[in-house]
Amino acid sequence: MKKFVTVKEAADMIHDGMTVMVGGFLGVGNPIALIDELVARNVKDLTIICNDTAYPEVGVGKLITNHQVKALIATHIGTNNNTIDQMNSGELKVTLQPQGTLAEQIRAAGAGLGGVLTQTGLGTVVENGKQKVTVDGKEYLLEKPVRADVAIIGANIADEAGNLVYKGTSQNFSPMMATAADTVIVEPQEIVAAGAIAPETVKTPGIFVDYVIKK
Repeated sequence: MKKFVTVKEAADMIHDGMTVMVGGFLGVGNPIALIDELVARNVKDLTIICNDTAYPEVGVGKLITNHQVKALIATHIGTNNNTIDQMNSGELKVTLQPQGTLAEQIRAAGAGLGGVLTQTGLGTVVENGKQKVTVDGKEYLLEKPVRADVAIIGANIADEAGNLVYKGTSQNFSPMMATAADTVIVEPQEIVAAGAIAPETVKTPGIFVDYVIKK
């Protein structure tokens, strides 16, 4: 059985200056209650790794709006004007990566790889400052693994062993993030008994999950 924690106990594990991965897509699949608790506590100077920053008052977007994030690694920010404004003012350091590239960087970290080679971004600003590698006469960018201190993810269903089921776009990035952080905290909508989830529907095996939020 996994260690069940309250939202407040989960928030106790996240401190100023940490690097935090947040699963989901445009707020869908974000751990909403945990994010709200982090906003209430005003945990600061976070580095956030996520697909996007949702909307100003939705999910991870609330952390941006409340000026709690110092650095962001994401694939797009166009739905959150606060992210754009803070980037343009210099308050927020933003690193934009192609979506597939960021997914592979996170996967590489979880798999213990030294990086991934991709041609995506060659000849664009994406290649600035990055090492290039030639393989069989073709040039690639070396994209290094991306890890975090903590991954906070939402799930539709968790069982008592920490096995997770996601529905639709809510799983975006979450299965990979669960392999690439020192501590993994999940906020499920529903908790069921161990064995109640059909094995073939499990997207994140419980071995990757450290704590399950029980509301």
